[in-house]
Amino acid sequence: MLVYDIIRKKRDGYELTDEEIAFFIEGYTKGVIPDYQAAALCMAIFFSGMTDRETVKLTQCMAESGDTLDLSRFGTLSADKHSTGGVGDKTTLIVAPIVASLGGKVAKMSGRGLGHTGGTVDKLESIPGYRTSLSPREFLDQVEKTGIAVIGQNGNLTPADKKLYALRDVTATIDSIPLITSSIMSKKLAAGSKNIVLDVKVGSGAFMKTPAEAELLAKNMVTIGKSSGRNIAAVLTNMDVPLGHAVGNALEVCEAIEVLRGGGAGDLREVAFALAEQLVSLVKNVPVEEAGRLVNESVASGKAIEKMREWIAAQGGDVRFVDDTSLFTPAKYVEKVVSDRDGFIDSLNAERFGIAGVVLGAGRKEKDAPVDHAAGIIIHKKTGDRVTAGEAICSLYTNDPGSVEAAANICRAAVTFGSKPAGKAPLIYGVIR
Repeated sequence: MLVYDIIRKKRDGYELTDEEIAFFIEGYTKGVIPDYQAAALCMAIFFSGMTDRETVKLTQCMAESGDTLDLSRFGTLSADKHSTGGVGDKTTLIVAPIVASLGGKVAKMSGRGLGHTGGTVDKLESIPGYRTSLSPREFLDQVEKTGIAVIGQNGNLTPADKKLYALRDVTATIDSIPLITSSIMSKKLAAGSKNIVLDVKVGSGAFMKTPAEAELLAKNMVTIGKSSGRNIAAVLTNMDVPLGHAVGNALEVCEAIEVLRGGGAGDLREVAFALAEQLVSLVKNVPVEEAGRLVNESVASGKAIEKMREWIAAQGGDVRFVDDTSLFTPAKYVEKVVSDRDGFIDSLNAERFGIAGVVLGAGRKEKDAPVDHAAGIIIHKKTGDRVTAGEAICSLYTNDPGSVEAAANICRAAVTFGSKPAGKAPLIYGVIR
């Protein structure tokens, strides 16, 4: 069997056999198949798609490409949450401690930034001392003790996805439903949690641009989850506008902490709480309405923020940064982007703001590049807000002064104006269970 023939077959729109998919995943994982051929196949899949059978097989092969975690010691309490990627999406930092504070066992592997979207691991690494790599034993022991552990993909869990994830980031093959489905669900299956909630983003800042695309992705992932014996729900959420006010690693950690303390941006609270209540509903086997009451009580009572402190400390992070977010090292350069007219914000393209964040240093331009944890954007005005000429729409944060002009131009181009307030789309489009 030749990988050349597999690439050509998929390029021409034909269905791959189980054996061909298994051959590719095994060969690429072992390093026998080089990046350039894997990139070619990803591009062929991007254009030709995959059938449900192909996607299920690809997911299973990726999940079985390395070790898997056995979470049976936690019974029906193991919980996981995943987002398909957005701008300003720091919901994991909010959902995980809430669910853990209510008895869930949150055992989560998270990714780094991908394209214009941020990564939970990059955000957590902005907390001094936080360890994103734990041995399987350390990981499970921490979940047992504190109810929560969040790490990067390490060890030998889904090595096929680890390689393909980084490759897709730099080859413009991110937003393919079969590749997104297999990437997300292979990690979820290998990670072993019984209860899974998926945050499927929709809009300009998401990989799925329309509700129809997002619904198709959500249904595919829910089907794979259920067929593998998982309790699973998918929440379709709006990503036409960055979530909350902060875009960038340390900035987003600060905003998440604010929500856990009972404050924060209204849109961020609504989305994070909707995800948390779905996961609590699955874990505790209670109606969503009851789960919502428990979620609100967890935050209002201080249980959620205390659980975050316990989690960060257990993983080596400096808890003082949770107690006092002013301790985060600020960016050296801050530049305001101001409006050149009076009017109302008609639209604010989330993807372009995400790209501007990458330019400032908050994301990666190359596969293994480091990120600047202090870099990012604080958004002062969002869709529907009134602005006057000279008023700041956003503030740019960076340690690279040469990036400011380009990022400012991207942000200006991302904003359109109208003469009256624009209607706001719903934050939650629906739930698939």
